[in-house]
Amino acid sequence: MRVSLGHDGGVMRMNFPLVRDPGVSLSRRRLLAGAGALSLGVGLGGCQSTAGTELQALTTGTPNVGLLDDLERRTFDFFWETTDAATGLAPDRWPTPSFCSVAAVGFALTAYCVGVARGYVTRAQARGRVLTTLRTFRDAPQGPQATGVAGYKGFFYHFLDMKTGLRFDRCELSTIDTTLFLAGALCCQSFFDSSDAPETTLRSLVDELYGRVDWRWAQVRSPLIGHGWHPETGFIASDWKAYDESMILCLLALGSPTQPVDASAWGAWASGLPAAWGQEYGQTFVRFAPLFGHQFTHCWVDLRGVQDDFMRARGMDYFENSRRATLAQRAYAIANPQGWAGYGPDFWGISACDGPADVEREFGGRLRRFISYAGRGMGLYDDGTLTPYAAGSSIAFTPEIVLTALQAMKDRYGAALYGRYGFFDAFNPSFTFTDVKLTHGRVLPDLGWVDTDHLGIDQGPMLAMLGNHRGEVVWSAMRRNAHLRRGMERAGFRGGWLG
Repeated sequence: MRVSLGHDGGVMRMNFPLVRDPGVSLSRRRLLAGAGALSLGVGLGGCQSTAGTELQALTTGTPNVGLLDDLERRTFDFFWETTDAATGLAPDRWPTPSFCSVAAVGFALTAYCVGVARGYVTRAQARGRVLTTLRTFRDAPQGPQATGVAGYKGFFYHFLDMKTGLRFDRCELSTIDTTLFLAGALCCQSFFDSSDAPETTLRSLVDELYGRVDWRWAQVRSPLIGHGWHPETGFIASDWKAYDESMILCLLALGSPTQPVDASAWGAWASGLPAAWGQEYGQTFVRFAPLFGHQFTHCWVDLRGVQDDFMRARGMDYFENSRRATLAQRAYAIANPQGWAGYGPDFWGISACDGPADVEREFGGRLRRFISYAGRGMGLYDDGTLTPYAAGSSIAFTPEIVLTALQAMKDRYGAALYGRYGFFDAFNPSFTFTDVKLTHGRVLPDLGWVDTDHLGIDQGPMLAMLGNHRGEVVWSAMRRNAHLRRGMERAGFRGGWLG
């Protein structure tokens, strides 16, 4: 679950799902800080971190024509090589040792489909990895107790221990992270469509996992769907409401073959759209400050030409909405109202990502607040940190400006930002302070702060959208998924591929 924004009566509010309940003692940022305190020298499976040697070996200036080929392969390799092949559990980040992110597992499952389509791995190899993952989650214990389980009511905890596959610390049972896992599983269900025994088994496992999710249980304030639950304190006191990354959640809850929510859930979710509709930096669109909220659902759902009631009334679709959101982000970077270093037409992309540290320092003649991991967004928590995946995950919406931006970032930062698994998570040209204990990354001369980790939930959308931009790999599979179609039709979507 991301740090996310919602809308109530036109007033924007910050939601921090992991710390919303007073009794909760653990936040995502604390979890990440705790993981960062682990040994940096040893990666997953005992592999030594190679960031330092790669910085020496990797050259800059890769020709523009090959950048997407190279980036797509490196980003796929992140999932194939850092995921535990024996369980399918995907780390939250790498090379810093960490817990498993359930959402990252969903992106890993999606990545395997892209890998087959591109010929990075064979169909049999990818199918085997998917089957392993699905069996791990099917067999993981569920129950209301606080320890010794991976989930409850079909939902999974946000983070799982990489070794045991059980709940990590005191994190929440997460509806959105379970949704992202299921989206990856459903993608595999439609992609692996042959009649042979292994693929038939794979599809049945997906139906079993999807079918046991009790979506209605999560409707504490029905018809809205809640953010999650803690065994220690009960339900989180917030619900998913437009506009943010949760469109996919509502669609899958509506499409459930066994325990669907009532059709009124879509209207309740969409009731936040009018307050989010407005103008920003030359664009009129449904606004959400962090760019990932305009990207996550599109990783799996082809929203070109399909409309619900809200978009029909405005003569556009959610794909166009995300295109406008991307253009607004670039315009914001050009305007650079906060006066940060390095922003411009080819350096943009503000979204949830790592940051240097939680500290105040003077920059540009005044005291500024810098932050570590946060739900950054245009005009919101803008501390000068940019993230390549924010631009890269919009490749299908605005390819002409995204490719230029990715090339410029790679050319400017070289191996400091682009390594074994593609782009590191984030960078901040304004943060040049060397007297600060960093939460993540390092400060480099003439470049400022640069992260040294890759995050699964940031790598994932970029790879999925690269796959969609170049061959509609994920979209074409998901257009064949009966569960997604059912959810969209129950939400009132019509047109385009829905007919």
